[in-house]
Amino acid sequence: MSHAEEWARQIAVRHREPGLVRFQLPAELCEGPRADALEADLVGNAGIYRATLYRAVRKLSLRYDPHQASEREVVLALRAQLDRLPGPLVQALKPAGEEIGRTLHAVGASARRKLAQFRLALMQLRQAQPKESSLAARLQPLLANALTEKAVINFLNDLLAFYLIKVHWELITKRWMRNPVAHADAWLAVFYLMYLLVRYRKTNK
Repeated sequence: MSHAEEWARQIAVRHREPGLVRFQLPAELCEGPRADALEADLVGNAGIYRATLYRAVRKLSLRYDPHQASEREVVLALRAQLDRLPGPLVQALKPAGEEIGRTLHAVGASARRKLAQFRLALMQLRQAQPKESSLAARLQPLLANALTEKAVINFLNDLLAFYLIKVHWELITKRWMRNPVAHADAWLAVFYLMYLLVRYRKTNK
C-alpha cells in the first residue's frame, strides 16, 4: 500500500454543506511541506477557492464553488493531491533550499514594494517641470536615467544577492563549504540563482 492510499484511508469527512467540506486528517499531513502543499496546491482545483488547514486539531476546510464542481470532485481533487505530497524521507530531510526559498519569497515581496515606490517617485519626477536655469532642471535628466525600471531592477537584484550572502554567511562558511556533498542541494540553489542573475543582465543590456 502506498503512503497516499494509507493517508486516504485515515481521512474522514466531518462536515459538509453546499460549498464547504471539512475533513479530519492524519497527523502526517498536518506538518511541514505536506501541510503547506495541501493549503497552497488545492486552490484552483475542482472549484476550490480557499483551503485552510488547522494543524493543531488536524482539520482541513475546503470552500468551493458548487456551480463549478460537486462535492465528489472536491474529494477526488484531495485524493489526487495526496499522490503529489512528499514521502516520509523527503519530509524528514528539510533541505537548506527550503529555507532559501522562504527567504527569497520574503525579500521578493519587499523588493516589489520598493520597486513600486521607485516607480511612483519616477513618475512624479517626470511630471515635474522645474525652471530651465535651476539646479533641479540640470539634475533631472541624471535622476531620470538613474531611476529607470532597468536600473532599479539591477540595483535590487544586486542588493538581494548581497543580502542572501549576509544571511547565509555562517551556513556557507561553517557547513556548506566544509561538507559540500552533504549540502549539494544548497549549492545547486546558489549556482542556479547566480545563473539567473547573470542571464538577466545579459538579456537586458
